[in-house]
Amino acid sequence: MISPHKIAVLGGSGFVGTRLTSDLLRSGHSVTIGDIAPSISYPDLRLDTDVRSFDQLLSACTECDIIINLAAAHRDDIKPVSLYYDTNVIGAKMTCQVAEKLGIKTIIFTSSVAVYGHQNAEIDEEAPHHPIGPYGETKSQAESVYKEWYEKDPLNRKLVIVRPTVIFGPTNRGNVHNLMDQISKGRFIMVGDGSNRKSMAYVGNVSAFLDYTLSFGKGLHIMNYVDKPDYSMGDLVRLIHTRTGLSISKLRLPKVIGIYGGLMMDILAHISGKNFPVSRVRVEKFCATTVFKADRVKNSGFIAPTSLEKGLIETIDAEFGCAAKQVAE
Repeated sequence: MISPHKIAVLGGSGFVGTRLTSDLLRSGHSVTIGDIAPSISYPDLRLDTDVRSFDQLLSACTECDIIINLAAAHRDDIKPVSLYYDTNVIGAKMTCQVAEKLGIKTIIFTSSVAVYGHQNAEIDEEAPHHPIGPYGETKSQAESVYKEWYEKDPLNRKLVIVRPTVIFGPTNRGNVHNLMDQISKGRFIMVGDGSNRKSMAYVGNVSAFLDYTLSFGKGLHIMNYVDKPDYSMGDLVRLIHTRTGLSISKLRLPKVIGIYGGLMMDILAHISGKNFPVSRVRVEKFCATTVFKADRVKNSGFIAPTSLEKGLIETIDAEFGCAAKQVAE
């Protein structure tokens, strides 16, 4: 049991931040949420904080001894593109300046496996960074900013960089939810043969791990976060169909046709000004194999409180009120 800390959770109003705040409070820590968005669950703990503002960050982090930065611009379609840099990189620079000003020695930063880009093997933390879009690019740049902060006083500072894979859970509206939603509405068509595998992470486990990293000693700690075993897309789709009680369509589209359809939706979105659940980028992500090693997390002694299958089932049931809840029980 570690001593209680006063922790600033930047981006704490969001999906992961809300869960993390709950876990930190349960562990006996004091929490200040710094976010531009209101906190539905913890309004009394929130200070209006833009991570690009030194003064607002200073206010949010005053009297804290640890900063956990979850704040990020991360959607595929953010406009203008400069917002990725402003939030992810300028935000990192402001966070480090505030830590310097207040003498804070510990920063925990949630980066992303997007820093690796598309790679064809199960890769570990030593893999080179080849990001393919502004999100991954700016997360990689932000990591460099934090490393520069750490290297100024490596004997007395602790920097934890966690690179989660795609995170899912109840209330999230990311790609895993979009897949579940399309299946539940009978709108899903398999693109490709479904053999490609995907690393995923359940929000409760990611939050528990971030809480666990508070016990790490001084130094630089860089870790992928993945819940194993990795599912193939075919197995994931079958699980969702089972929980929603829907039969699986035998219709499959070749990858090239699926990407062409996503491109058409991109054109329609550009013309109409609306966002659609299907896009070229999302189809490409769906068809790609994206798996990551998580040996460092395992070797740290962390044990995820929830299995990947249970996390998926809890999410499906919570979001879609499945009539078939008893099927897998």
